[in-house]
Amino acid sequence: MSGALVSFAAGLGVGGLYWAVGVRSPAPPLVALAGLLGIVLGELALPFLKEHLAALAAVVLGHR
Repeated sequence: MSGALVSFAAGLGVGGLYWAVGVRSPAPPLVALAGLLGIVLGELALPFLKEHLAALAAVVLGHR
């Protein structure tokens, strides 16, 4: 199973558990999704920036 499928299944399980116990989600759906989007963008952006800043530094410093 892919990681995304396992994560989705776990989310469905926790959602079902919340429903069964009768509690509300700890975060409004839009806030939770915005947080997840931030996590994903951070995961992608930092390696991208690290690679491109290193290349830029090499060009500027003449170590190409």
